[in-house]
Amino acid sequence: MKHNKIGTVLIVSVALSCIVITQQVIAKKSPSPAPTDSVQTTGTPGSPSATTTISGKQLPAVPQKFSGKIERNAAQSQAYWPARITPPKDAPNVLLIITDDVGYGTPSTFGGVVPTPTLDRVAANGLRYTNFHSTALCSPTRAALITGRNHHSAGFGIISEMATGFPGYNSIITRDKATIGRMLKDNGYRTSWFGKEHNTPSFQAYTCRFFHSAHPTAVTQAA
Repeated sequence: MKHNKIGTVLIVSVALSCIVITQQVIAKKSPSPAPTDSVQTTGTPGSPSATTTISGKQLPAVPQKFSGKIERNAAQSQAYWPARITPPKDAPNVLLIITDDVGYGTPSTFGGVVPTPTLDRVAANGLRYTNFHSTALCSPTRAALITGRNHHSAGFGIISEMATGFPGYNSIITRDKATIGRMLKDNGYRTSWFGKEHNTPSFQAYTCRFFHSAHPTAVTQAA
């Protein structure tokens, strides 16, 4: 989904060590942000093309009120479609990149031996965090990062292939552990996940993609 962007947010994380970089690039001076409670709407209310933003204070958003009319037959009834939720104007793109098996000793961005000029440029325009808690395993670190919770509370005390039927180790991210993808999607973003996806239960996945209906991360994966 293409927005009228004035900024791009880039988050780079390292799964098996401890690197998190956040970058905010502002292409032009941004206007004063609208109040959080300010709702932006487009289109005719009740029409299929109507859109609205939400405050984001409650996710998922409260169901919209039906303002149409239901009579005994269709001729006297009036349809009323709920407005499609979209991000607010000038909302930034959000890109989360996770890389495995690298640490501070690898990229030049953190004094490592491998030249990473693009990452250096990203970091030069943003912030460098050097106190990221890593679980030293792929799936658990990802689960902790995308949910903002302890990896055990997100069901990933171990990698998904070694999951067991016990709480904290069943490789199931329950719907009450909302991921960043879920939160963005509920705010109207279109989300996707490309590359390695190591947070799907093995019994819900196959070689092409995972079963989207059973997965709470609100992403579409292309491997």
